[in-house]
Amino acid sequence: MSHAQAIKTVLYLSTSSGPGGAERVISNLAASLDPEKYRAILCLFRPGWLQERSENHAVRTYIIPMHGMTDWRWILRIRHLLREERVDLIHAHEFDANVHGAFVAKLSGIPLVATIHGKNYFWEKLRRRLAYRLVSRCATMVAVSENLKQFIVENVGISAGRVQVLYNGVEGSPHCEGGSVDECRKELGLPKDDQVVGVVGNLYPVKGHQYLIAGIPAVLEQCPNTSFVFAGRGQLEAELTEQVYRLGLEKRVHFIGLRQDIPRILAMLDVFVLPSLSEGLSMAILEAMVAGKPVVATRVGGNPELVVDGETGFLVPPRDSQALAESMVVLLTNKKLAAQLAENGKRRAEGQFSLGNMVRAYQTLYDDCLEGSR
Repeated sequence: MSHAQAIKTVLYLSTSSGPGGAERVISNLAASLDPEKYRAILCLFRPGWLQERSENHAVRTYIIPMHGMTDWRWILRIRHLLREERVDLIHAHEFDANVHGAFVAKLSGIPLVATIHGKNYFWEKLRRRLAYRLVSRCATMVAVSENLKQFIVENVGISAGRVQVLYNGVEGSPHCEGGSVDECRKELGLPKDDQVVGVVGNLYPVKGHQYLIAGIPAVLEQCPNTSFVFAGRGQLEAELTEQVYRLGLEKRVHFIGLRQDIPRILAMLDVFVLPSLSEGLSMAILEAMVAGKPVVATRVGGNPELVVDGETGFLVPPRDSQALAESMVVLLTNKKLAAQLAENGKRRAEGQFSLGNMVRAYQTLYDDCLEGSR
């Protein structure tokens, strides 16, 4: 067997084109496979952020639009793609891709890895639960946190033995020079001496931004020289902006939209906050930890598997603006404690949740799936 024949082709199939945490995982994983063993290609239902990022990483990307759950043209086109690219394994992500990926993988006689990143809507209707039960019987199903696995077992009715847990991993944070950080503050119009609290995440209801905004007045009472930065875009931007104006916070709160320079934004922060109502395993938290920032997060989903309360950051109940405010004030007023929590979090992220660990875990899973399919 030649060297080229020994290299296996993995097709990444994604429900969403992003931007988002799951999409960053797909992009990082596809770009980081061992080139001596694997070749990655990507298939999406629609163009978008994930396509651009993957192509920038030299990952060949295909767009095959889907029109409804029974789009036979999509099935024919992707089966043609599987043959043309000689795909050995499909790695699908989230509900639509997992269900359709399971169908075409079964038709084509190749193994499927089906990763679930969040709780979303797949458990709310019987037909979706039944679909995932079928996927679990013909695919290797992966949850990105123990909490998510337990949720799937309890709410979808899938046996615990059919779901593996593989944690997301994050790249090491690039070093940002002080001048770059100062320039960033100036670009955003932040007062020179202000402390900065930031959140990175799409402006969707599940991210809980409204509870963070509601807690800002209490923070400013004790830490008046504090600015708040919201990086992300989404459907709630107008509503959140109205809330900011209603509370008279327009001089302290800055919505900066979708950013391509997240490492620079994180480097500028004194405290990172994630007020989510639900999470699978947050890439935003991991990126903040590896950037060396103390984290305040809600005790939901996989967050407690990342943040050790009182050791690498603080965990608070969801929808609790007062608890969010109190934790932010502690970190803003106790620099020694904030620095210690940040250092602990950085070590934890770089150790247990590194990109290298994630890539190795998935490659081992691919090896097992391919060996089992022979």
